Order: sequence, then C-alpha cells, then structure tokens
Amino acid sequence: MPPLVRTRRAYDPPEPADGHRVLVDRLWPRGLGKEDAALGEWAKDLAPSTELRHFLHADPEAHAAEFAARYRAELATPEARTHLTALRTHPVLTLLTATKNPHAHHVAVLTELLTGDEG
Repeated sequence: MPPLVRTRRAYDPPEPADGHRVLVDRLWPRGLGKEDAALGEWAKDLAPSTELRHFLHADPEAHAAEFAARYRAELATPEARTHLTALRTHPVLTLLTATKNPHAHHVAVLTELLTGDEG
C-alpha cells in the first residue's frame, strides 16, 4: 500500500500527523534552524539538479511539462529508485519544501512517484 503523502512548506511548524518529514530541496531553507525543521531526513539526492532547477526558474509556466519529464528522468537512476522505495515503507510522509507553493513542480512529481499516481 502506498504511503499517505502530505506536502508542506519547510517553514510550517511540525504537526503530529506529519509522519516521516522529508526535506526534498537541494538547498537548505534560508532562516530555518535545523532543530525547528524536525526532519526525519534531508533527501538532497531526490531534489532536482541545479541545472534543472535553473531551467524551471527561467520560465516556470512555459517549462513546467518539460521540467517534469526531465526530473522523472533524473529520478530513474538505481540510487533514486532505491531511495523512493525506502520512503514508501513509511505509512505517512510529509514532503517539505521552501517553495511558496508546496504542491507544485518537483514536489508534485515526487508525490506521484511515491503514491503510484503517475497519470
């Protein structure tokens, strides 16, 4: 059974319903103390590459579909697949990001991969 996956901003205070809290950004969120984050893990290896992140930020609306396809390709490595499989063992996951919309872009792709809801 796939985990229940929640998405939240890294700056939001932890909640008891969060389960295993995973920061899925390559860069640590500005101004957030490590203790305040209350992380189960920081999954830098599952975050988009710096090149891909810059590609998206150049024009988020126009590049969204290509970003998602390229990001899925980055996550097709054996290491990433192993990490995703390990994350699926948690009944509840909260994916944390510093982005203003925690349901967009890389977090949405990760959620689809973790829940098997890839459309």
